[in-house]
Amino acid sequence: MSGRRPHHTHAPLAFAALAAVLALTAAGCSPESGQDSVERTERTERTGRTGPSAVRSEAAPTTPSPFWIDPESDAARQVREWEQQGRTDDAKALRRISERAVADWPAGDDPEPGIRRAVRGATAAKSTAVFVAYNIPHRDCGLYSAGGAHDAPSYRDWIGSFAAAIGNAEAIVILEPDAVPHLTDGCTPAEYHDERYELLAHAIGRLKKQPRTRVYLDAGNPDWIADPDKLTEPLRRAGIASADGFSLNVSNFQTNDAVKAYGTRLSGLLGDVHFTIDTSRNGAGPLRGDRDQAWCNPPGRALGSPPTTNTGNELLDAYLWIKRPGDSDGPCRGGPAAGTWWPDYALGLARRSKDATA
Repeated sequence: MSGRRPHHTHAPLAFAALAAVLALTAAGCSPESGQDSVERTERTERTGRTGPSAVRSEAAPTTPSPFWIDPESDAARQVREWEQQGRTDDAKALRRISERAVADWPAGDDPEPGIRRAVRGATAAKSTAVFVAYNIPHRDCGLYSAGGAHDAPSYRDWIGSFAAAIGNAEAIVILEPDAVPHLTDGCTPAEYHDERYELLAHAIGRLKKQPRTRVYLDAGNPDWIADPDKLTEPLRRAGIASADGFSLNVSNFQTNDAVKAYGTRLSGLLGDVHFTIDTSRNGAGPLRGDRDQAWCNPPGRALGSPPTTNTGNELLDAYLWIKRPGDSDGPCRGGPAAGTWWPDYALGLARRSKDATA
């Protein structure tokens, strides 16, 4: 399967056109074997060394984000609660999360209600809904985010419901974080490999039947599979040629510079495939030292670049907040269960962000 497709060359144009329209309408496991993990309500991932430079050195985007901002997110509700309690400074800081777009992770049992709600909101706001499809069988090798669909037929039904719920809306889907890297690092047992490749290719094909849906197949992060060449054949087998690109750094903390360099290398190996980067929590880069626990609720982290299509890089389609900042990575460092909203951690991310004034 070829890593290059005709519509790759049109990806930046589609995003640029969307951003221009919205600007007018809106003023608005360890590396190679690490046990990385991710989730809407349950997401964990391993990380390590920092890259060449931190996100703090980057300029803020100069155009409005084209992505839908959920007015009923955990962060938005927390802001209202703190305002009622008189915690005005904390509420103001947390607006750095509540007033930005974060991805929606639809439920593994029935994804349709959540997707339809987001689609209605995004359509009304003339913006793009961002979703994460995270329900592959044998997910996360039995760790914090274990689970997923019971079997292959169940997954096909689930992804069919997922796609149908999107309908004709403008949407981005980040497809199955960790699924391809776990095939590469030996974490997923060999007897499941062929099935997973088939299911990922099926999911891409089904989602791409929706006329305005863009699909990015997850490819981990540069501190996990250090040699991007090891990902090229797995990504091809999983159907990258039919997708709009790949996603990087989901729920991780690697810096923009490190991820862009890695993404550019992987893109070249696949024939200039485009990619996205999760910048939700990478504003201070990864935690140094203690690599075994650097992925799980690391202290001292910060929000990264706000979601935008204005990346200044022709291969990089968007910075996205895929991990929901403030959702716990798991029961470590005093955190609640994986995926549970943790307001104190969210507040720390917000206060340490680049645009923090407090």
